[in-house]
Amino acid sequence: MPLTMNKDVFITCAVTGSGGSQDRSPHVPRSPAQIADSAIAAAKAGAAVVHCHVRDPETGAPSRRLDLYREVTQRIREAEVDVILNLTAGMGGDIVFGSTEQPLPPAAGTDMIGAAERVQHIKECLPEICTLDCGTMNFAEADYVMTNTPGMLTAMGRMMTELGVKPEIEAFDTGHLWYAKQLVKDGVLDGPALVQLCMGVPWGAPDDLNTFMAMVNNVPDDWTFSAFGLGRHQMAYVAASVLAGGNVRVGLEDNLWLDKGVLAENWQLVERAGTIIENMGARVIGPAQVREQLGLTKRAAA
Repeated sequence: MPLTMNKDVFITCAVTGSGGSQDRSPHVPRSPAQIADSAIAAAKAGAAVVHCHVRDPETGAPSRRLDLYREVTQRIREAEVDVILNLTAGMGGDIVFGSTEQPLPPAAGTDMIGAAERVQHIKECLPEICTLDCGTMNFAEADYVMTNTPGMLTAMGRMMTELGVKPEIEAFDTGHLWYAKQLVKDGVLDGPALVQLCMGVPWGAPDDLNTFMAMVNNVPDDWTFSAFGLGRHQMAYVAASVLAGGNVRVGLEDNLWLDKGVLAENWQLVERAGTIIENMGARVIGPAQVREQLGLTKRAAA
């Protein structure tokens, strides 16, 4: 197929994530102040969108505390730099099963809550974008399953649409895109949709280019997509996504390293992604143009 390179590219920075990376790098932000500061620095380096989770400020463990989300939101909106806020809505659907001979009851680490509670921080903070993980999958660890049933996705998707928050569909495999198209067809989500193609996350879509192009070819032509690859492939996927017509995501949620043996900060990953994009002959666009493209409305600090 011919190349359909994107010439106007926006960068999303995934600032901290919810994985167990907090003790693997001193640059992974924990407190609301650290998360906001890292997001603001990423925006200054060229990120139009910052994707944020929150963590327990003391332990760095992933958290769903509303007060932490409120503080991160307020700090970013009060900053002197403009940026689009994207909050995760992916937590609260985790099942850790027991042994293979006695899988039930679920084991420690299970975190299952209802749809309304999963989007409560979205309702209170009203980011411009929030994520919707569009499927259930085995997720890296042996007995952990990320659960997002069709019923749950329909309920959460309707709530996001009614709140006027743009869902960023997180697609970890081609079936997730299949169901995302059904959500738009059913009127649960407004089209054209926004999609993040998540490559190389065990055990979703592997990060080879044949699989990536299969994902890209399943995105409707009028939708907007971004893509990322984990770890050492993060910067390679900057180039791959731009060549395929998409936008890019980098950040410490997906990769801790700038170079071999050199731990990264978020702004450095954004800066490097920007250099790759511009050296390919494209340009990095800012939040105002992204809002126009996606139909977003800027929200000010309360």
